[in-house]
Amino acid sequence: MFHELGWAAADIDKPLDVLAIAAHPDDVEQTCGGTLIRMAEMGYRTGVLDMTAGDMGSRGTPEIRMRESEVAGRHMLVEWRGNLQLPDARLENAVAVRMRLAGEIRLLRPRVVILPYWQGRHPDHYRTAEIGYEACFLAGLKKLDDSTEPHRPHKILYSSLYANVTPSFVVDISSQFERRMSALLAYDSQYGAISDAADLFPQQKEIHERLAAIARFYGNLIGVKYGEPFVIKEAMRVDDVTTMGVRSL
Repeated sequence: MFHELGWAAADIDKPLDVLAIAAHPDDVEQTCGGTLIRMAEMGYRTGVLDMTAGDMGSRGTPEIRMRESEVAGRHMLVEWRGNLQLPDARLENAVAVRMRLAGEIRLLRPRVVILPYWQGRHPDHYRTAEIGYEACFLAGLKKLDDSTEPHRPHKILYSSLYANVTPSFVVDISSQFERRMSALLAYDSQYGAISDAADLFPQQKEIHERLAAIARFYGNLIGVKYGEPFVIKEAMRVDDVTTMGVRSL
C-alpha cells in the first residue's frame, strides 16, 4: 500500500527492494521513474525519498508539490514515498543531514538505492549524490544508533540521464515510458499551462517530445524503443558470456 508523505519510514511493514533518493519532487519521474515502474511490475517493493519540497522553484508551493508527488508516486506504483523537507537550493553535506538520511535508510532497509549522478548543473543534485552515498555507508555502522538495526544497501546506482557519460547499463522502459510521463505530468504546477515563468517551462507536448527523444537515444543503445541509463562505480560480474543481452554486430 502506498503511504502518504506524512508517514514515517518506521511505518512500512517490509523492507524496500529499491529506493530512489532525489533532491526535488519530479526528479525521479524524469530520470529513473520508468525503472521504478518496471521493478514494481516485476513484484519488487519500491520507494522514493525526496530531500526537499522544491520550495525555491519558480512555480507552485512546497505544499502543492508534495501533494502532486503523492499522485506521481501512485502512477509509478511505489509502495512508499517520503520527503525530508530540507531547504531547497541550500542542501549541505552536513553531519546532521547525513545522520538523518542514514536513519531513514536503516528503517526502509532498501537492497538497491538509486542516486542522482555525482556531477550536474544544480548543486542540490550532486549534493544528494554525496549525502546519499555517505548515508548508505553510515547506515551500516552498528553503533550509529542503538534504536535501529544497521543496514547497508547491497547496490548503489546513479541515474545518468542528463549526464554526458557512457552508461554502465541501460534499463528497457519501452512498456513503462508512457506511465512515467503520466507521473511527471502529475506535477501540474510545474508542467501545466501556467503563465508564471512561461519562458522557462516548455509546453507539455514539447516536454513529452524531449524526454521521448532522450529515452529513444538510450533505448537505441540496447536495441529497444525507450531506455533509462545508469552508472555504477564497480565492475559488473558476468558468469555466462553467451547470455549477455545486447548484440555486438
